[in-house]
Amino acid sequence: MTDKRISGDYRDQSMRKLTRDHSALRRSVALSKMMLAVAVLCGAGGIPEAGAQMHAQSFELLEATIPQLQWALSTRIVTSHDLVTQYLARIEAYDQHGPALNAISVTNGKALAEADVRDAERRAGAGHGPLSGIPIIVKDNYDTIDLQTAAGSKSLAGWIPPDDAFLVTKLHQAGAIIIAKSNMHEFAYGITTLGSLFGQTRNPYALDRNPGGSSGGTGAAIAANFAAAGMGSDTCGSIRIPASHNSLVGIRGTRGLASRSGIIPLSSTQDIGGPITRTVTDAAIMLDAIVGYDPADPQTAGSVGNIPKSYTDFLQLNGLRGARIGLLTALLGTDSADAEVVEVTIPGLADLLTDRANGFLVLRQDFKFDLNAYLAARPTAPVRTLEEVLASGKFHPAIETNLRNSQAVESRDTQEYFAHIVKRNTLREAILKAMADNRVEALAYPTIRRKANVIGEMQAGSNCHLSANSGLPAIVVPGGFTADGLPVGLELLGRAWSEPQLIKFAYAYEQATRHRRPPAGTPALGQQ
Repeated sequence: MTDKRISGDYRDQSMRKLTRDHSALRRSVALSKMMLAVAVLCGAGGIPEAGAQMHAQSFELLEATIPQLQWALSTRIVTSHDLVTQYLARIEAYDQHGPALNAISVTNGKALAEADVRDAERRAGAGHGPLSGIPIIVKDNYDTIDLQTAAGSKSLAGWIPPDDAFLVTKLHQAGAIIIAKSNMHEFAYGITTLGSLFGQTRNPYALDRNPGGSSGGTGAAIAANFAAAGMGSDTCGSIRIPASHNSLVGIRGTRGLASRSGIIPLSSTQDIGGPITRTVTDAAIMLDAIVGYDPADPQTAGSVGNIPKSYTDFLQLNGLRGARIGLLTALLGTDSADAEVVEVTIPGLADLLTDRANGFLVLRQDFKFDLNAYLAARPTAPVRTLEEVLASGKFHPAIETNLRNSQAVESRDTQEYFAHIVKRNTLREAILKAMADNRVEALAYPTIRRKANVIGEMQAGSNCHLSANSGLPAIVVPGGFTADGLPVGLELLGRAWSEPQLIKFAYAYEQATRHRRPPAGTPALGQQ
């Protein structure tokens, strides 16, 4: 995450020769005519009936949505035990064999027993939670009381926390089954998903490419249909970049929408958990399950009164009708395609995105203090401080510079640190003013300006800072594919607590374009 080649100026000669690979990306953000076309295509309506697309004789696990799985469960076509068995079979076939995606850190040996409990509840007329009996994958930095939590690091290998993360508890309360945990970039300190505990996760669309990060294990796993949906965490793009690189949907909520409690921190001032899914529908259902006030995380108090009855109410086919979307040209990096757009500029944007110019200064300074506080509250952890992590030598060499730079920070009580924190509020105000001045309801731009890079090479081009630094919500939706078949993502950013509106826009766009397609290398079992 300290790639110093990332720059706001994307028009240099070396980048122009890559434009042929990015025609899909440019099309995905040239929105004005496209949005109008979508609005025309979309009639009245809402979420389609799951059963209309699935029949008893043709149930297929591949690409099944949560509503479709719930319909199959409720009609007794399958059981939760069946679903867990089938997803585990896919993990067995494709994670360490076949394409060897290396997306999973550990599977849950109790998942089948938990599925049996959900099936019994369903037979008894109970168990009607929104995720009842649905297999879910969570990132390796989420505390789980029955599964290893290691943040991808050998320094925490084998450790099982004493409690579940708040969001894991919420998933259980909604009826979900945690079928597995996913690999991640070690300590979330990067965007290519590489760690000392497991090595490199591969992109299922091109095995020589990275899957994004730091939640790249979740991204690769959900793209390959290892579970119905997954959870990641986003400090600066760690949900949104894997979603973009894997033709998925990812949501980074308004700061305070979802709890940070029990997620191994990278930066307490920017961390947030959220869903990574194959469809906007599934993302809305997952959001319903996880958001809300957590007394252990004061930041979530801001969510009170700002959460709708259900985000699924905003799955509207005509959601783009009459909408006005702003194209944030400063984050395109290349000239847009020849479509009429509402071009929006934010004066001084490059200076306001200070972390990009200063090597993620705030994250570097937060990490040691936040990690040490997390470990101090969990005395069973095998290491007690970042200093002990470094002394153990149990970390990947690729993140050593990041770790040592963070360890060298003596205090956050500095003028430079607080100046960067203050600039976040200035950035937020500048974004909102630009939206108001241009009368737009959301800003659109590519999640990342380059396709997934070859494994072992640095990944540049991220636009993660706009949402992460401002605290404003953003949703990523599949935006198409490059000429060589790599996914690209379209990101929409809105005002605080505008997740319902962003879901409405993203759903209408998704349903009209249908960009999502599964990777060819992980087909239905029996079709290899």
